Amino acid sequence: MRIAVIGKGKMGTLIQSSALKKGHEVVGCFDCTDQEKLNVSVDMVIDFSHRDNLDWVISYTKKNGNALVYGTTGLEATDLEKLQDLSCFVPVFYATNYSLGIAVLKQVIEKVTPLLKEDFDMEIVEKHHNQKKDAPSGTALTLLEAMDPNHEFEHVFGRQGMVGARQKEIGIHAVRGGTIAGEHSVLYCGQDEILTFSHEALSRQIFVNGALKAAEFLENQEPGLYSMKELID
Repeated sequence: MRIAVIGKGKMGTLIQSSALKKGHEVVGCFDCTDQEKLNVSVDMVIDFSHRDNLDWVISYTKKNGNALVYGTTGLEATDLEKLQDLSCFVPVFYATNYSLGIAVLKQVIEKVTPLLKEDFDMEIVEKHHNQKKDAPSGTALTLLEAMDPNHEFEHVFGRQGMVGARQKEIGIHAVRGGTIAGEHSVLYCGQDEILTFSHEALSRQIFVNGALKAAEFLENQEPGLYSMKELID
């Protein structure tokens, strides 16, 4: 494939080098300051940069007709609507986390929660490096949606002060420090027992590997919005 990478940071650089090793052609890494330089046709755009790039990436994609793998987190509802609209014209792959392990964890959580939610208290703890801008992580929010798709519980983002006895709620907690690539734990706390499902990312490479698998998956897809569920099913 001929690929354009959006973002010049650690993820963008790693995506570029990994794509080249897999035999793909990478025309370069781009951001909003040099978007005019992306003036060639590509098969695929991979964007793990910042939501500020979304509008011009969508404009380029609509004009060029390429597929889009999008992995930026911290999106607002209007941003998701833009991706949904774009998917009417080209294949779009969107996920908050491109780890295959997280994709499996999400499916596990969807099956386990209905069995435990009446008798167990549920919490999510996520840990990331000290440079991560959004909190809680997009992955934590994805796991929360998997646990509570019908919004039966109050979502409590951290606790402070005299909060009183626990109600019908799910707590979500963010830790930021050092160079933690990403850790997510889902806790089910019952009477005299605790069940924990955890995933630890040891490097950013796992997300890059998932992004490239998603790009290769999109090669033969019709326009539509795809996720990790389609990739692993």
